[in-house]
Amino acid sequence: MSAGPMWVRTRAELRGRRRRRAHSCWDHLLLAPLWPKHGVNLGTLLRTCDAVGACLAVPVRPWIRDALDRGNTLRRPSCVHWVNNPLGWLAAQRRAGSDVIGVELADEAIPLADLAPARRRTVVVLGHESDGIPTEATALLDRAVEIPMIGTGLSLNVAVAGSLIAYKLAGLI
Repeated sequence: MSAGPMWVRTRAELRGRRRRRAHSCWDHLLLAPLWPKHGVNLGTLLRTCDAVGACLAVPVRPWIRDALDRGNTLRRPSCVHWVNNPLGWLAAQRRAGSDVIGVELADEAIPLADLAPARRRTVVVLGHESDGIPTEATALLDRAVEIPMIGTGLSLNVAVAGSLIAYKLAGLI
């Protein structure tokens, strides 16, 4: 027995249900890939930030601005916070009352499924694609979140992991 044809929304219908223009800074949810390895991941995370109403916090490095420009498929300005000193910035975020969450394999990490939507300003720390979050930065985390995996790999691509966490914290999944 068939349920009948599925209704597919048109582009005009989709646009009518979304924000009219990009936000300047929501400052409620920040994705922070502070030790990036690949520029392509930054463009993907920038697109995710737009989708969930978050901002991106990145270190000041010569290649990052170009990576963001190339990866910004929205072709309009996005909310980017530039970080000179990642460890100092994370410490300042904690002192200011932000919830600092690291995506990391740790004994105390909670599974992604148990992560509740953010209720206050939240910074999501994403580590280096090969090395994870540096040891000195893990001391600045309030908690860690682990994305369970069944396959043989130890972790997901940083853009995929950051996107999953962002959607969960934004309450969209």
